Amino acid sequence: MPYPELMIKPMREEVTRLGVQELKTVEDVDAALANPSGTTFVFVNSMCGCAAGGARPAIAKALASTGKKPEKMYTVFAGQELDATARVRSYLGEYQPSSPSAALLKDGEVVAFIHRHQIEGRGPDQIATDIVAAFEAHCA
Repeated sequence: MPYPELMIKPMREEVTRLGVQELKTVEDVDAALANPSGTTFVFVNSMCGCAAGGARPAIAKALASTGKKPEKMYTVFAGQELDATARVRSYLGEYQPSSPSAALLKDGEVVAFIHRHQIEGRGPDQIATDIVAAFEAHCA
């Protein structure tokens, strides 16, 4: 059962105000990811504390601290857009479902993945370092 929208609205906005486009339907996901080219960052947002205290602030820090950024950036909200989240996960290959998580794709192939276990117990600076490393390694 999806969370009440009022409850998650601030969590959505914390990511979308960074210029990350929200994907809410299967059709949105397919339009964004079905014909891959270039670099694409995908963040699976979540209500959990590790998303609030680690992942979302890390994305903001990473985007502010490097000139190399993906060409496209998308997010889905696990626990809210259930079908869209499942569809995003279908594009992430063999990586186990994880909320929160972040993936960097290059021409449709996952080149970096940050799983929940790499977020839990770590601060935003540490997580941002991983995101920046992926951006610098794979983005123009």
